[in-house]
Amino acid sequence: MTVPIRIDEPFDHHVAEVDETGADTELVDDLLERARREIDSGLLPSCQIALAHRGRLIATRTYGDADPTQRYVVFSCTKVLVAGAMWMAIGDGLASRCTRVAEIVPEFSTNDKDEITVEQLLTHTGGFPTAPFVPTDWEDRDRRLERFSQWRLNWEPGSRFEYHPTSAHWVLAEILERVTGSDFRLFIHERLTDPLGLNQLRVGVPEAEQGNIVDLVAVGEPPSAEALEAVTGIAGLDLAEIGEVTEEHLLEFNNPAYRRVGVPGGGAVGTAADLAMLLQAMMHNPDGIWDPAVLRAGTAEILCDLPDPMVGVSSNRTLGLILAGDDGNSAMRGFGRTVSPAAFGHMGAGGQVAWADPGTGLSFVYLTNGIDRDPIRMARRGTSLGNRAGVCAGPV
Repeated sequence: MTVPIRIDEPFDHHVAEVDETGADTELVDDLLERARREIDSGLLPSCQIALAHRGRLIATRTYGDADPTQRYVVFSCTKVLVAGAMWMAIGDGLASRCTRVAEIVPEFSTNDKDEITVEQLLTHTGGFPTAPFVPTDWEDRDRRLERFSQWRLNWEPGSRFEYHPTSAHWVLAEILERVTGSDFRLFIHERLTDPLGLNQLRVGVPEAEQGNIVDLVAVGEPPSAEALEAVTGIAGLDLAEIGEVTEEHLLEFNNPAYRRVGVPGGGAVGTAADLAMLLQAMMHNPDGIWDPAVLRAGTAEILCDLPDPMVGVSSNRTLGLILAGDDGNSAMRGFGRTVSPAAFGHMGAGGQVAWADPGTGLSFVYLTNGIDRDPIRMARRGTSLGNRAGVCAGPV
């Protein structure tokens, strides 16, 4: 059944009486209190949280040094928007999952990359996870294409999974521009977020419109070597050696130029409420905006179960997103332990959480501008919030 998406309510209070939606008032309050706790204790400068159920926004709060009208950098939750846009292009017949990237972007075909497919880009199996791409090249299309031609493979495409923080999504953005004839940022806005009324959720924000974006702040202290080893089992782990997702890199998204570019793998900004309602749309497909078969591939089918070397469990990648799965490892994928196996979504650096659960009809988003230097605390926070959010409504 298609559930109408309602997005016209004010954002910083209970939007609907929760008993009207089937959600549990006390459990919702417990979730909100858990989000508030780390703000009150000074661990984070601010956060924004949203919970929606069956097409309606039921609760949202902004805590700390921010107000309800402000937007947050959502980092890799941006991949939800790019996935939704790619599903539209595929549904329109402009590309397919098995289309070779080189057929659309011939500049990419060099150095044995000619067989990489659109699906491999979306499932992080393309083989170029850390391809170099300096920010000064982002806005110059000729230089972007030159970078594509220079990139080399780390391993054979399709042979393993390794998270591509931004490289694959720059190629997806180019594919969108080639097949639609539109700037990828404009396509996402005009075809996806604007028709749904999600006007605060944008990939690429002109500098004149950036005044309500919350600045990012690094907080806390890194964990001790002993604490890291106790959690990971790895002696001498160096947090500085984690690729491009470093504190220095994340704080660069305070730069107006970064926000203007709209990095397709991690540069979107928005409110928790808008992102939660986008996930509701992906559950309910209002007005059939996506082809049902393509939407299912993006939200319900595991297309890559190769192990994720960062967490040691199956990657459970759909056509652009992550599936919680039924193997008991949903918390390792960022969902918490109480969602159904059908939950889907994508988390982001700095502790951002965004998922939807067709098993309960809930969608949940947590955003913060605090870049926590302690990844153990950050992961536990996400799990704790996810556990509480997942039980706010019973099975559909």
